[in-house]
Amino acid sequence: MIKAVLFDFGGVLAEEGFREGLMAIAGKKNLDGQSFFKTAEDIIYKTGYVTGKVKEKIFWENLARQTGVKDDYRRLRIEILRRFVLRPQMLAIAEKIREQGIVAAILSDQTNWLDEINGKKPFYNRFDYVINSYVLGKSKRDPSAFRDAAKIIGIKPHLTLFVDDNSQNIKRASEAGLRTIHFTGLGDFKAQLGAVGIKI
Repeated sequence: MIKAVLFDFGGVLAEEGFREGLMAIAGKKNLDGQSFFKTAEDIIYKTGYVTGKVKEKIFWENLARQTGVKDDYRRLRIEILRRFVLRPQMLAIAEKIREQGIVAAILSDQTNWLDEINGKKPFYNRFDYVINSYVLGKSKRDPSAFRDAAKIIGIKPHLTLFVDDNSQNIKRASEAGLRTIHFTGLGDFKAQLGAVGIKI
């Protein structure tokens, strides 16, 4: 019996703004999108920005140094933030899950951006817990983050369902003892929820 559902943010509860925003920036600069995204992803983890170890400016300075993109980062960040478009159907599913007495929480590898997005279009109130790597000090690349999340929400890992569009995160969560759904689309997600006993 599932007692809690942990949702990823970008790519599940919202469009994947980080990747899409970086692709847009690369396009404007005539750079290869995939390569630019991969560089930015490496930097956000290696600098520790995603786990709250450094401030946002450090991320952008490193990105500029490695890619040559030297625009004012306050303009560049808008390209990312505006692409994290919330998915109303997914938020509605989270609410239906809570109505069944199941804990609904967010577990996201996000930065200070998550609070900013919530500040403009509030969604935290739809969830019992919001666990953000920037605050937790640990990302989903660290398998222990999943056990930490289960401890925070007070539900044992094997009674917790984790939903993410990233297959590597799914693998790590499964190894940590959580039930998992690899999110590929709304229809399939609803079917998989039904398969674990959650009717939507």
